[in-house]
Amino acid sequence: MDVKLFDSELKVMNELWKEGDLSAGQLAKIMKDDIGWNRNTTYTVIKKCIDKGVIERYGSNFMCKALISKEKVQNFETNELIDKMFHGSKEMFFAAFLDEKNLSEQELASLKQLVKQLK
Repeated sequence: MDVKLFDSELKVMNELWKEGDLSAGQLAKIMKDDIGWNRNTTYTVIKKCIDKGVIERYGSNFMCKALISKEKVQNFETNELIDKMFHGSKEMFFAAFLDEKNLSEQELASLKQLVKQLK
């Protein structure tokens, strides 16, 4: 499932990925405490996520369950960024990402190790 999630939707999804299933009321409290949203704002975002098929609501206390994994969303967002900013070229994306000015020696060494493991 490829779906574009907006920042507000990602905030709700991040809580579900982190905590597991939560009631709509629990999500509303978390969003109020963390970012100051009122209950109606949280419920509106939950509804949008349900309409997109990324959240399922069940039970009498309106439990919310993520229907898409964080990794799936990360892959979609990464591919969208590569398509948009680098004309679909993963090589151009990695060249920009691996620019030595942006990475510490340790980050560069870790990435080299990851690439070796992919072979």
